[in-house]
Amino acid sequence: MMDKTSKLNDSWEKIFNKYKILEKISDEGHFNITATEINEFREARLMTKFDHKSQLPKLFHEHDLSILPTSRGGYVIGAFKTFHEFNDDDTSVSKINFPAFLESLDFKNITSEAAAINCAFVSNILQDFVGEKALFPTVSGRMGSSVFDFDINSSNGLFKVNVENSQVEIDGGYEGELSLSIIEAKNYISKDFLVRQLYYPYRLWNERVKKHVRPIFLTYSNGIFHLREYEFTEVQKYNSLVLVQHKKYTVHEGSLTFNVLQELIDKTEIVKEPEIPFPQADSFERVVNLGELLFEKEFISKEDITRNYDFDARQTDYYSNAGKYLGILEIGKDILTGQIGCYLTSTGKRLFNLNIFDRQKEFIKLIIAHSVFKQTLKLALENKQIPTKDDVVEVMMKSNLYNVNSESTYRRRSSTVLGWLNWIVRQIEE
Repeated sequence: MMDKTSKLNDSWEKIFNKYKILEKISDEGHFNITATEINEFREARLMTKFDHKSQLPKLFHEHDLSILPTSRGGYVIGAFKTFHEFNDDDTSVSKINFPAFLESLDFKNITSEAAAINCAFVSNILQDFVGEKALFPTVSGRMGSSVFDFDINSSNGLFKVNVENSQVEIDGGYEGELSLSIIEAKNYISKDFLVRQLYYPYRLWNERVKKHVRPIFLTYSNGIFHLREYEFTEVQKYNSLVLVQHKKYTVHEGSLTFNVLQELIDKTEIVKEPEIPFPQADSFERVVNLGELLFEKEFISKEDITRNYDFDARQTDYYSNAGKYLGILEIGKDILTGQIGCYLTSTGKRLFNLNIFDRQKEFIKLIIAHSVFKQTLKLALENKQIPTKDDVVEVMMKSNLYNVNSESTYRRRSSTVLGWLNWIVRQIEE
C-alpha cells in the first residue's frame, strides 16, 4: 500500500512529466497550473497545502521550488522563497489569570487553534500583547483575497505574482481603537511557517481598513502561548516581513522554584536504563508537543506525524523514541489500518490529564529518574550554570547507557541532555 507521502510525490512527478514543468520554469521562471489539471492525478486540496518547508514534495525540495495560489482554482510554481523561520531567542513567560467563572472554555484542555485563540482573548493575553485595552472579534473564516499583486524573492531575482480572488482563511481577527490584528494560530511547534498565511490576509485587510493591520502568529503548546507580531516593511514585497515583538504567556497555576526542584531531585528514584536508543531529540518542547497531539488524537501514524507536524522522517523516529524512553508513549500498529504509529501509555494519559503546573513537575521526575539527567542537573545546580558538553559526556560515559559506545555518539547525544536540562531550568521561577 502506497502511503500519503509517496502518493503526493508520485502524483507531482506525473504532473511535472506531463506538463514539462521543470523545462518551463527553466525557460520562463515559473509555471501556472490549475486545480483541474492537478485533480486529474489527485485532489488539488491535498496536493497544494504545505504549511512548512519540510512538507513540500520531493521534486520541490530537489529544485528549490514552491507553489502559491493565484485564484480560486489557479496556482503558480517557481523557485520562490515562500517560508520564514521562527526566531529561536528565549524570552520570559508572563503569568496571566483566567476568568474563574467560565465553564465552557477549559484552558487546561486546549486541543484546537480556535480554543487557543479564545483562551488568549478571554484572559486578556491578546489585549496585553497588542497594547489595546478593548478588542472586539470582527473577522474570521474563509473569504476571497480581492485583487492585488506582489513581488516575491526567487532564485532569479524578484518575481511578480498576480492574485485574483484567491481563498484566504483567517483564524482570528480582533479590532481595537488603533489597529486590526489578524491571527494565524497553530497548536503544534514548528521551525518555520508559510508567509502567505499572514501576507494574503494582510493585503486583503490593509486595503479595506484605514487602521494599522498587525499580522500575528500564535502558537500554543504545553500551557504556553507564544505570540509573534510581524510587519511587512514594504507592502508590495512578500519577503519584507520582520519580527516586531515576541512574548510568551501562561495561565498562573503555581510556581516551580529551586526548592521544589531540589525536592524533586531528592525524592525521585533512579530507574534502570531501558534497552532502547538513548534519546536524540534536542527540543524537549517538541517531545511534550507530540504527547499533546497524541492525547488529542489517541493514535497518529508515523507518516502523519511526519506529514502534518513539521517533522522529517528521522525526527519522527527520534521524538517518538524519546517519548518511549520516558515511558509516556508506545510505538505500535493500528489494528484497522495496519499503519505504524504512536499512542500514549497509561502514564502518558495520566500526565496529560494533569494541570500544567503538576504536569511540568511530572515531566521533570520522568527525566531525572534517569541517572545521567539527574547527575547533570545536580552539576548545574551546584555550579549555578549548565554543564559544558565535555562535562555531560563524562557523566554519560559512566552511566551505562544502552548501545552508546563511541565518543562521537556520546557527543551527539549530549546535545539532548543539554537541551532537556535547559528546558527544566526554564521552568524555574526565581
